[in-house]
Amino acid sequence: MHDNKTLGDDRRRFLKQGLAASLLAGGATGSRAEPGVGAQTLTFGTSIPLTGPLGGAGTELAAGVRAAFAAVNRSGGVLGRELRLEVLDDGYQPERTVQNVRQLLDQDRVLGFVSLLGTSNVAAAMPLIEQQGVPCVGMLTGAGVLRRPESRHLFHVRASYAQETERVVEMLAGSGIQRLAVVYLDNGFGKDVLANAQRALELGRMGLSGAHALAVDGANAQAVADAVIAGKPAAVLLGTTGTASTALIKALRARQAGLPLAGISVTVIGSELAKLGPALQGMALTQVMPDPERQKLLVARQFQAAMKANNETTTGTTAFEGWINAQLLVEGLRRAGREPTREKLRNALAGIRRFEVGDLALGYPSDAPPYVASRYVELDRKSTRLNSSHSQHLVCRLLLEKKK
Repeated sequence: MHDNKTLGDDRRRFLKQGLAASLLAGGATGSRAEPGVGAQTLTFGTSIPLTGPLGGAGTELAAGVRAAFAAVNRSGGVLGRELRLEVLDDGYQPERTVQNVRQLLDQDRVLGFVSLLGTSNVAAAMPLIEQQGVPCVGMLTGAGVLRRPESRHLFHVRASYAQETERVVEMLAGSGIQRLAVVYLDNGFGKDVLANAQRALELGRMGLSGAHALAVDGANAQAVADAVIAGKPAAVLLGTTGTASTALIKALRARQAGLPLAGISVTVIGSELAKLGPALQGMALTQVMPDPERQKLLVARQFQAAMKANNETTTGTTAFEGWINAQLLVEGLRRAGREPTREKLRNALAGIRRFEVGDLALGYPSDAPPYVASRYVELDRKSTRLNSSHSQHLVCRLLLEKKK
């Protein structure tokens, strides 16, 4: 004989098993299961560098997404489904990004993508993404080539490299600097920054002492530093990132320690901070996300709590960006409804006009692409002495000291 509690438990178990069976049986009735959508799970993928010159950045980015997904799962998931993340390493090589994206798509393993990294990498994978109609949220690139009206499935979060570069050049011009050298990474990302810098220099009526291509692995950093110094610039704008930035900054400091350096948000990544140390003093950087360690910000406190709860050891700006990207993706999922499809998710994301993550507001102005959720670019005229006890947020503020 069963008591009321036992009967209730049995009924709930039956209903849960019946729902799962009905969802799994879709193929038997002639319908095809949506890729990445299981009876109790929603799976997303990303192709990022876990090795190579941007291995540190990719590792931090994935940690932020994982922490966001884990927090949602602890609260019951999205409409009862657990979020899962598949991460494949591309070493910052576009051809490997394409292979990874194709692998995830061909095997019907993902509903969408989150936090792909790299201008050339995303550009190489974009035809596949658009052809198969797969939503892709929060790419770590601000390149204009990826922000076009035909990009219906790319949902950017961060501001563009053009906006960052314009603000840096504007600040340099306001500091009285009239002659600038530009060093750019020899790939799609660096060339995009170079084009933006050239336009900004024309508007600011500043002279260009030289434009210098830096190898993606930084192998020619010494030669580039020699060429920069030979041009006698008043300051140097870096359109570089990863270990290549580290090699170049060290080389420039060895030749002319007081030369003002400026870069954008990805020029110095968190994993390179310890290698640079005092070389960062007097360097200017923009940031496209709020300070993740500024405790007065609700969004920063939420991020720190999520990372701690998931036992993640990194709390820098790259991890923060991954966490923010995941927040927007989750909001899109909630709006897509109980039976999400790629098209439903795409439409739900495109319809987000205002979404607040703590005290950070995001949203897409219209239903028409390109979709860019944030135009946040912060410039801080503070200067500070960096040492090993300082964390990444100090480097991601504007630290330029006008050369005396």
